[in-house]
Amino acid sequence: MSEPLLEFRGVRAAYEEVEVIHGIDATFEEGVVTAVLGANGAGKSTLLALAVGIMGPSEGEVRFAGAKVRAGSTSALARQGLCLIPEGRGVFPNLTVRENLWVMTHSGRGRRHVEQAAFERFPRLEERRDQHAGTLSGGEQQMLALARAVATNPRLLLLDELSMGLAPLVVEELYRHVVSLAAEGITVVVVEQFARTALSVAATAMVMANGRIIQTGVADEVESVLQSAYLGSAQPAEGDPPSLNGTSGHTDAGAGDPQA
Repeated sequence: MSEPLLEFRGVRAAYEEVEVIHGIDATFEEGVVTAVLGANGAGKSTLLALAVGIMGPSEGEVRFAGAKVRAGSTSALARQGLCLIPEGRGVFPNLTVRENLWVMTHSGRGRRHVEQAAFERFPRLEERRDQHAGTLSGGEQQMLALARAVATNPRLLLLDELSMGLAPLVVEELYRHVVSLAAEGITVVVVEQFARTALSVAATAMVMANGRIIQTGVADEVESVLQSAYLGSAQPAEGDPPSLNGTSGHTDAGAGDPQA
């Protein structure tokens, strides 16, 4: 059996003296889309911070492609194909779309390559190539963040709250791109509060609560647990983003005011 692409072994983590991750064991297999679900404060974003070396565990270890992840190793991990799109999009608002893409030439690819890779997938960005990123809509900024990730040809793509603050139709469009990336062989981990939307593209899923993983399994099984434990009624709330299988999405926490 092949080794997991990303693995957490008995991981605990703390901010100062407050422990927020309590002994997590988890594996993420190569070539699989995995949804990590849970309410605000569940520990989802901390899990990603540990994965990319933004912070280190207080106990246990994180491994990527068989090697131990060390705190402060973010740049080295990016060169190895581990890419994080953080909550809040992470684009440079005072740079143009093209200049934001050029930042990704650190991976060894030239400007022409990163522009071509981005604009083929996101034609709308080519139309705005000389526009400052801060003047783009929220959805376009998220597209730019995805485009920068694609330009590096990542092996593992971590998405933190891709849908936050965006209108339902924009969320659906972004997730169609996630499906396309996965079809090309990129391993994707989607951290989301919009559970149904994430589950509609994921093969496997895990639910986090209070710094622990309380459920793992195939997406359909986890959805049934979410329905009873977090979502209550099966009726969708007005304004929830649709999932890609035609059902309406549902959220277990607010995602802010939608914007296009």
